[in-house]
This record gives sequence, C-alpha cells and structure tokens, in this order.
Amino acid sequence: MPDQGLSLRALAPFPLVEPGDDLAAIILETLDGMNCLLREGDCLVVAQKVISKAENRYACLSNVTVSDEAKVLAEKVEKDPRLVQLILDESVEVLRYRPGAVIVEHRLGYVHANAGIDQSNISSDSDNPRVLLLPENPDKSAGQLRCALQNATGLKHINIVISDSAGRAWRNGITGFALGTAGFNAVVDEVGKQDLFGRPLHVTQIAVADELAAAASLLMGQAANAVPVVLVRGMSLQPSESGSGALIRSREQDLFR
Repeated sequence: MPDQGLSLRALAPFPLVEPGDDLAAIILETLDGMNCLLREGDCLVVAQKVISKAENRYACLSNVTVSDEAKVLAEKVEKDPRLVQLILDESVEVLRYRPGAVIVEHRLGYVHANAGIDQSNISSDSDNPRVLLLPENPDKSAGQLRCALQNATGLKHINIVISDSAGRAWRNGITGFALGTAGFNAVVDEVGKQDLFGRPLHVTQIAVADELAAAASLLMGQAANAVPVVLVRGMSLQPSESGSGALIRSREQDLFR
C-alpha cells in the first residue's frame, strides 16, 4: 500500500522496440535521459506489446494454415480465418463469441478477447500482414527483466508488472490488468482483518498488480501515445516470487463461464 503517497511517471521519449532488443538497457537509457534513477522498491509497469516485440512474438498471416473449425468460426465472428486460427492456437477453449470478438480461455489461464492477439501499433506489410501474440510466459519475462535491471543497477529489489488491457464482464470500457509479475505478491489477502467497526472481512482480496496496471494505463494510453513503460514509486509491496497466478480465478469460482 502507499506509504506517504503514490507517484507515476511515464518513461518518455521511448524508442520503438524491435525483436532482440535489450529492454533493460533501453529502460535505463530512457531513465538516464530523464535524469531519473531507479530506487529500491520501485515498480515498473511495462506494456505487453514491447515485451512481445522484443521476444519476436510476431505471426505472419500468410504462414497460417486454416482449419475447418477456424473457417466456421470466422464466418460467425466476421474475422479473417487466419486470425481466428491463431486465436484458436493460443487458446484452450472458446467461451463466447459475437461479430468482432472471440472470448477465449488463453493457454496461460486468463480469459481474454481474441487471445490477446493484436494488430495495432505494429508495422506490417499490406501484402503479408502480421499480428502480435502475447508473450510465451509473461511471469518468466517479468522475472528476466527484473534480474537484468537489478544486475545493471546493483539494486536488490525492483518490482515488475507486464500489463495488457481488456474489458470486464460487468462493465463497459477497457482497463489495464497484469499479465505477468515479478518481485511481489500480485494479490493481497485481507480475509480475517477487521473493518472500521471490528467486523472481520470474509472475501476481501486486493488485486494489487491489476490496480498498478490500471493506474499506469492512464499514462500509457491506447493509441499513438508511445508510452509503454511507467515508473510507479511509493508502493509498499509484499515481496514474493509467486508470480501472477493468484490473479486467475478458478473455473469453479467463475460465475461467468
């Protein structure tokens, strides 16, 4: 939780990221250009897109072999059958669909529209369009970035959130949420604590990583903002190596499946 106050600062200007780029080095160079140094306990929220770009998670539609299942679903959702095939390849189950959207359980466990596959803010050849898939393992990516930053700076504890944006079952609009984390408890369990009047809390769990991602998303934007990394300072986070798995609700408890 915030100690004296919470500050968020966009890292800008931030260069376009290409496959194989050293994100830790780019982040530190950008911070240096801002006359800003990382401190112990800082948290960096990093957009999924730059992680995926650095990891070369591009897929060219011309290389996709389309199944009969994808062809049938593509007609129902009015999407390119090759894109639908990639959505199916990245998923374990199609949960809902309508024209323009396929809601799936991603192979990593979270429920996401179109398996998180994106075509915005990436360069592409009109004759051979490409799309960007989610990172292979966001928690691993977050952990590797964290280690690289700590090794480069000599700091002992930096926190990382890899963020994406999505809609919610009962609300309009999209918001940032955490795909991967490193360094801290993504969910803080307050069950058993007392409220102001001494009543024990029975179900309260705080999705700290999602709240950090949502806050950073306000600075990142969704269009041509070019702000993929936000420095969050002032949070007292619980150290943990558990990753982001606690954020995923089990099927047995998910009332919307």
